[in-house]
Amino acid sequence: MIRVIIVDDHPVVRRGLNQIIAAQQDMQVTGEAENAREALRVIRRTACDAVVLDITLPDASGLEVLNRLQRERPTLPVLIMSIHEEELYALRVLKAGASGYLMKNSVPEELTEAIRKIVSGGRYISPSLAERLASELASPETSSLHGKLSDREFQILCLIASGKSLKEIGNTLCISGKTVSSYRVRILEKMSLRTNADLTRYTLEHHLA
Repeated sequence: MIRVIIVDDHPVVRRGLNQIIAAQQDMQVTGEAENAREALRVIRRTACDAVVLDITLPDASGLEVLNRLQRERPTLPVLIMSIHEEELYALRVLKAGASGYLMKNSVPEELTEAIRKIVSGGRYISPSLAERLASELASPETSSLHGKLSDREFQILCLIASGKSLKEIGNTLCISGKTVSSYRVRILEKMSLRTNADLTRYTLEHHLA
């Protein structure tokens, strides 16, 4: 029996995922969480074979949860689910250690197929993303500005764009406001931007938040 933990801040989404997974004879949901802090607590205390993790959570990014899990449970397969297009996040989360990436508008059969694949030791990406990656390898293009950022820089970029202050970001990520400020300077330099307004405009234009 494949034991799955679901992490998503929307009760309706969690219920839908639960129903899809519970309908499978070889799967069961052993835990749920609605935010990053609760997710880490549930995963630490609950036996599971895979985690289905939303990339956008109210108290931290799914990337942050993924990074913590990579340190604490590096062999635990994590399937990232998101409303964001694959080209924006998929490569980043896969490089960060995720076992797969799935759009929330995927059909139910894709979810269960993805879970089975990552539990068996494989990685799951959609056929359309696989084709896109093959095309990029054959004819590489200049990477996006946000592609130059580290995972932590990318996370702070999105938090700044959401309107959070440096202090609020520091509290969310458990780092000092001064450290956040240093990250902000590096982000602006890497992206050749000048202000928080520029960062916000960029994230909106590229649908990052």
